[in-house]
Amino acid sequence: MEKKVLGYYGEQAALAYVRQEKGYHVRCCNYRNRLGEIDIIADDGHTLVFIEVKTRMTEAYGLPCEAVEQRKRRQITRVASAYLAQFDLWERPCRFDVIEVWPENGGQPAGRHIVHAFLAERR
Repeated sequence: MEKKVLGYYGEQAALAYVRQEKGYHVRCCNYRNRLGEIDIIADDGHTLVFIEVKTRMTEAYGLPCEAVEQRKRRQITRVASAYLAQFDLWERPCRFDVIEVWPENGGQPAGRHIVHAFLAERR
């Protein structure tokens, strides 16, 4: 599966999961600014959740969540800070989650939701 197609597949699976299984209110997908991108931004009750989705065909190179290394965490933190500033949401509690997705043979994706996957990172 092509990398872009695999990423889109994973993001759609994660989106369906947070909406249908978790009951989150999705604010936006693929939020971008000059600092980078966040895959999904959603409300879990009063908590604002910034979600990074990682999709892999195999675990040959490690778990998908392992790709969210320090540089990526810092980038997500900067983008999230800009989002909070843009919409004046500084008073909202926030967290950073990672959703791992693996395509399954039967057509249904398998996944794992890591709540509070990391804390905001600064330089």
